[in-house]
Amino acid sequence: MGKFVSNVEEFYKFCESNEVEFVDFRFTDIKGAWHHISYRMSAVEADMLEAGLPFDGSSIEAWQPINKSDMLLKPEIKTAFMDPFTADPTIIVICDVYDIYKNELYEKCPRSIAKKTLAYMAETGIGDEVFFGPENEFFIFDDVQIWTGVNQSGYRVESEEGEWNDNRHDSDYINTGHRPRTKGGYFPVMPIDSMVDLRAEMMQVLEEVGLTVMLGHHEVAQAQGEIGIKFETLVEAADNVQKYKYVVKMIAHLNGKTATFMPKPLYGDNGNGMHVHQSIWKDGKNTFYKQGEYANLSQTAIHYLGGIFKHAKAVASFTNPSTNSYKRLIPGFEAPSILTYSSQNRSAACRIPYGAGEMATRIETRFPDSTCCPYLAFSVLLLAGIDGIKNKDIPVGPMDIDLFELTLDEIREKNIPQMPHTLREALEGLIADNGFLGGVMTDEFIDTYQNYQFERQVWPDESRPTAFEFSSTYSC
Repeated sequence: MGKFVSNVEEFYKFCESNEVEFVDFRFTDIKGAWHHISYRMSAVEADMLEAGLPFDGSSIEAWQPINKSDMLLKPEIKTAFMDPFTADPTIIVICDVYDIYKNELYEKCPRSIAKKTLAYMAETGIGDEVFFGPENEFFIFDDVQIWTGVNQSGYRVESEEGEWNDNRHDSDYINTGHRPRTKGGYFPVMPIDSMVDLRAEMMQVLEEVGLTVMLGHHEVAQAQGEIGIKFETLVEAADNVQKYKYVVKMIAHLNGKTATFMPKPLYGDNGNGMHVHQSIWKDGKNTFYKQGEYANLSQTAIHYLGGIFKHAKAVASFTNPSTNSYKRLIPGFEAPSILTYSSQNRSAACRIPYGAGEMATRIETRFPDSTCCPYLAFSVLLLAGIDGIKNKDIPVGPMDIDLFELTLDEIREKNIPQMPHTLREALEGLIADNGFLGGVMTDEFIDTYQNYQFERQVWPDESRPTAFEFSSTYSC
């Protein structure tokens, strides 16, 4: 889908023709969550769009102190699209955050960091365009319950597709018995696939908000789905992830369901990933392509991948930023944690898609997940890749064997590096290894980010007993 507007004049004409009543200005915080503030259309003047809109930065987690709380939202008009869910006609505009104290884009604004990353790439001369194609998987549940306290904690998710419902026999419930089963969801037709109409509605609305939708299907796990959208440049691809997650969650919500991008909500079944396709272009040429080489990959592409693998721990602190991320990255569930690359082989941390010519040759990193902030995740992948190109890093591989069949001893014998096993390990990797970020991410931002993740994720998780620990240690 094309852009709806390209300048302020078109914006006002578009709003008038669509009888817009509200303008919803949105920005992204350090953990990737969207925030918004709604203005009456009559109050939105052209000079406001240029100068920016004031807001309180101290009320956003891990941002400004109370004594320096004034910040500005800088709307990017070309991102405008109609909100498909509001009762009154509302147009959404995505914003960057501006620091009035330093007179520059805010160093902790993820979207601003993404723009600085692109500027850094241009300065290096390595490329003038970079494309990202994320594949975000999700679960649709009928119900979710969560509780935590001093003496108890637990969760329960429910889905009609869950095989745990095979013997359900409520008085008013008809059990059809048609279910995907564990790891059986890829991809049978109805009635086993119960989410066909729901995905279709999601696909239609995604196109309404400006995404180019290609396909939709049931994924491997029970209650799991995926919708394929077209690749874009770095910032636009991250914008699209935010739209994608918003639409998927809202369509599920309006249909009496609940959607989650959590990496591992079901024990013993596959989890949600966000595979990320990437390529760098210069002067209209794909720098990742060289005909006749392994999978048509150029040395530039190999070095790019070598940089990602060399800095894998630090990269993972952004691409896999939740403690739950590492419950997905274990053997047996098609979640690649072994840092090598392969043509076609989905068990490698990086897959080279099959049959790609010059236009489509790319790498596909398969370890990221959707708990990441897409602006930060894409930026770090690119910055690590650029560092690899500069230093001519060479990754382990290619390896075309089924890596899921290797034992831990075999992985060690072959000297194949692995992804970090915990978020703590990833964050400690970031603390020790962040020079490759090229100053795009400031020391202040990195320090804030790692402290925030320890306080918000690592320490709360490590200090809580789990049901498994009770079952395995209570009687010791």
